[in-house]
Amino acid sequence: MKKIKLLFGICLLTLSSVAQDIHFSQFWMTPLLINPAQAGAEHDLRAIVNYKNQWGSVAAPYSTANLSVDMKLKKKKGAKGFSALGITIFNDNAGDDQMKTLQGNLAFAYHVYLTNKSTLGAGLYGGFAQRSISYSNLQWMNQYDGTSYNAALPSGEPSAGSSFTHLDLGGGLHYDYNSGEKYITKNDHKSFSAGIALFHANQPKYSFYGTGEKLNIKMVGYANALIGIRNTNVSVVPGVTYLQQGKATELLVGSMLRYQLKEESRYTGYVKGSSLSIGSYYRNKDAMVATMQFEISQYTIGVSYDVNVSKLKTASNGRGGFEISLRFVNPNPFLYKNTSRS
Repeated sequence: MKKIKLLFGICLLTLSSVAQDIHFSQFWMTPLLINPAQAGAEHDLRAIVNYKNQWGSVAAPYSTANLSVDMKLKKKKGAKGFSALGITIFNDNAGDDQMKTLQGNLAFAYHVYLTNKSTLGAGLYGGFAQRSISYSNLQWMNQYDGTSYNAALPSGEPSAGSSFTHLDLGGGLHYDYNSGEKYITKNDHKSFSAGIALFHANQPKYSFYGTGEKLNIKMVGYANALIGIRNTNVSVVPGVTYLQQGKATELLVGSMLRYQLKEESRYTGYVKGSSLSIGSYYRNKDAMVATMQFEISQYTIGVSYDVNVSKLKTASNGRGGFEISLRFVNPNPFLYKNTSRS
């Protein structure tokens, strides 16, 4: 088991060294990490906090926290579109070497009305990141004397800095369509969104050793839907996202069933609209993701757990990572008709 854990750690360190981005299983709860053009696309105001903890069963846990806020800017009467701003700040702490990434992005998007039910938006982001690492917990092959590890032996590694910073740029396109009502008495709501995005377009330098290694461009494609089953409390919420960065690819596909528990009272506001969603997603050749989401009025909490199904399950015993998300939106999605021009 110790050998398996050592191999696991080496694999994860290798993944870090080839610069693969952070990712959350609840991709629908990290809109600006998927596409900066999603800023302002769905709500007048949206604030989300995400946290993920993974691989604690085999190594020092990998933990990631993210905060994002996006909002529509003031719309002019009769305008053919609207602009929006978004900000994202995330912090990632990876394993025994405490490889950390702290990054802040500012996004700007403009959405054009195609019809009274659909919009097409384009967005750009600019960000600034700091990467740091602690060498004190790392052990190198040159420090094994044939029988055991000896910290007094030289590592054989070239001198390296413990941190560096870089600029990060990218952009994307986002399409959004909404029609119908979410009320239980009708529930004929249909929404669809899809987009493509490009991250790290400037390919910043990405090495603690000061070499020419660059951060790979990341390409993202996704599609999400919410389809109400007419005259019932139930809606289907399918989604798919695909990411490619260098030689690494990720495909995550699945669905939830959304059951509306209560309608928002239209006059007094004393009864809060609420819903419960349960489902699962599959990350290709990696994990099954069990998800649950509870919405009440303007607030949403989502929880998920990754069950590892790849070859690493020998070391992880199938235990991947726990994730939780909290979201606030305005206006209240249970009270207002949710169309593109709302």
